[in-house]
Amino acid sequence: MGGILSSLLGGPAAAEAASSSEPSQVRSFHSSERWQLHFNEVKESNKLVVIDFSATWCGPCKLMEPIFNALSSKFTDVDFVKIDVDELSAMPTFVLVKKGKEVDRLIGAKKEELEKKIEKHRPTA
Repeated sequence: MGGILSSLLGGPAAAEAASSSEPSQVRSFHSSERWQLHFNEVKESNKLVVIDFSATWCGPCKLMEPIFNALSSKFTDVDFVKIDVDELSAMPTFVLVKKGKEVDRLIGAKKEELEKKIEKHRPTA
């Protein structure tokens, strides 16, 4: 069973991320009002926002949580947001937003693909 989990999470690097004790920079929202306030603050900036739509009962979401937390510590110039939802057709769903517009989307527990999308869309220095 460990092989299946390793392949889902992306091998040894994912296992490292899952066991990481780095502090998370992820902001969690449980109400649409609080999310809307935050979104209004960041939508005009050039800052990349990565939104994780997940649910507590979602197995793949639980697998990606430590990876998402580790990415938030790695990419401190990116805004990582977690929204707990039950209405999506597939989870985890990650939406990348810049200047209030969706620039990319990823469905599923795909660590390397998520990291590549973050690197592609984050502001360049």
